[in-house]
Amino acid sequence: MGQSVHHYLVFETSNGFCGIGWSDAGVTRFHLPARSAEATERSLLRRLPGARPGAPPADVLEAVAAVRQYFQGVEVDFSDIRLDLEGQEEFFKQIYAATRRVGWGHTTTYGALAKELGAGPETARDVGQAMAKNPVPLIIPCHRVLAAGGKVGGFSAPGGSATKIRMLEMEGVHVAPPPPAQQSLGL
Repeated sequence: MGQSVHHYLVFETSNGFCGIGWSDAGVTRFHLPARSAEATERSLLRRLPGARPGAPPADVLEAVAAVRQYFQGVEVDFSDIRLDLEGQEEFFKQIYAATRRVGWGHTTTYGALAKELGAGPETARDVGQAMAKNPVPLIIPCHRVLAAGGKVGGFSAPGGSATKIRMLEMEGVHVAPPPPAQQSLGL
């Protein structure tokens, strides 16, 4: 495995500052919006040590434009963005490929993804681990993967599960706790 040079760009969206990292093979990292460019850059560099700021190639510029549109509420499909997932476990790559097929306004569950990959329900935990380690959230739409019963589940991006809920609501998906069970008062 050769060492490829990584570059990055921090850019502003209507929701804050995002960061994107890339190699010659494709996008390697994405950072969801943070309040400051400095915080985004620090976080990105922790995950891409040695990366340098760079002028993005055309495909990365297209990804940046798509991210900006997304945060303005425009329906965007990120499934064509070329990714470089070098160093990821093979099973995680399969999980990420399946997750990329979950489109705008749709959700799935950890268990459903495991089943789609031909694995048993015990693999749902592995799917959750893959989502937590997702190097390119939004582009691999881990926010669309829910826990069993439609529960939100975890989200390791800035803002945690509140960010996940906001992103889903922007796509027209409303995730809420189940209504309380009605009880008969026998009146």
